[in-house]
Amino acid sequence: MGTLLLASSVLKGDEQMTVKINGNGPVGGIVIDGNAKGTVKGYLQHPHIHLPLNEQHKIDVKTAVGTDGFLSVTKDQGVGDPFTGTVALVSGELGEDFTYYLAQSEQIPSAVGLSVFVNDDNSIGVAGGFLVQVLPNATDEAISSLEAKLKDLPLVSQLMREGKTPEDILDLLFDGDVKVLDKMPVKFECDCSKERFAEALMALPKHEVRAMIDEDHGATAVCHFCGSQYQFSEAELEAVLSRSKGAE
Repeated sequence: MGTLLLASSVLKGDEQMTVKINGNGPVGGIVIDGNAKGTVKGYLQHPHIHLPLNEQHKIDVKTAVGTDGFLSVTKDQGVGDPFTGTVALVSGELGEDFTYYLAQSEQIPSAVGLSVFVNDDNSIGVAGGFLVQVLPNATDEAISSLEAKLKDLPLVSQLMREGKTPEDILDLLFDGDVKVLDKMPVKFECDCSKERFAEALMALPKHEVRAMIDEDHGATAVCHFCGSQYQFSEAELEAVLSRSKGAE
């Protein structure tokens, strides 16, 4: 989700972005949604896997995601059809893969760095990242200097554990020549609701909803993003069926 939070920082207004990663690793598919307001939600197809941490207390993302697959990004600007760009995974490290996407699909030279420090009890100690994009008027000298600093920059999670703030990390990259234009809080937020699940049920074939009534005597819908559960009684399913848009 850190990848999308960084990418969504360039969104405006009501624009939304969805990132999907489908690799051959044990986590299976990954879906992440975010918007210009700094809210994000996401889920793994197979979340209950255990991977040992490396010596830096970092999750082996490459093993979890896999190296054979695709990364797709869909941008919805609220008008017209959403735009989707897709690239092959190049490493399984999501920062590197998203950097490749930005260069190939959007033609924007960029650098993305992500890292998470995991505590001994498997809780998240710190997590952070950066997204740096080159402006059209950047000089070759400035780009070369930035590339050298990025190469030598410690993990963001390490810097955060040392007490470095985002502004401190920017100073390391740009020799203190930084002007902060905006700050935005970020958070996990799911917008699911019983009404939205009811709309999804209306799109199912009518015989499937009828089976929920006659055989299961109700239904439970579970949100993949946040785990919230919504119960539908037989009467509520009958109401759904009366408004169903699905085929017989």
